[in-house]
This record gives sequence, C-alpha cells and structure tokens, in this order.
Amino acid sequence: MKNVGTIDRVFRLILGIALIAVALGAGLPFFADPIFMYGAVAVGGVLILTALVRICPLYSLLGIRT
Repeated sequence: MKNVGTIDRVFRLILGIALIAVALGAGLPFFADPIFMYGAVAVGGVLILTALVRICPLYSLLGIRT
C-alpha cells in the first residue's frame, strides 16, 4: 500500500539528490570523515528509494499517509 504522497515524494527526491551531491561533491570538511560521507549517501539513497516506490516503512509503522 502506497503511503507517500506527491508533495512528499518530490521533497524526498530533491532532498535525496541534494544530500548525495553535497556529500560527494562539495568538499565540505564535515563530509571529510567517511562515516558522515557514507552515512549521508545512504540516507540520500533511502530518500530516493522511498520516493520512487512511494512506500515508507517508518510511515507504515506510525500509521501516517501523505
């Protein structure tokens, strides 16, 4: 059952792409540590994945639908 709406989906997609781009390409000192860099890429990937499939497991657990 899909639980991610259109506005939420677009927001997740933009935020996921931006997070991955900043982590890999900005050269910020915060992302110099591999834990933060790979963590940001993983979170960005999850955001993109949930935007594409329109299902968020956390929303399902909390009973949220957007």
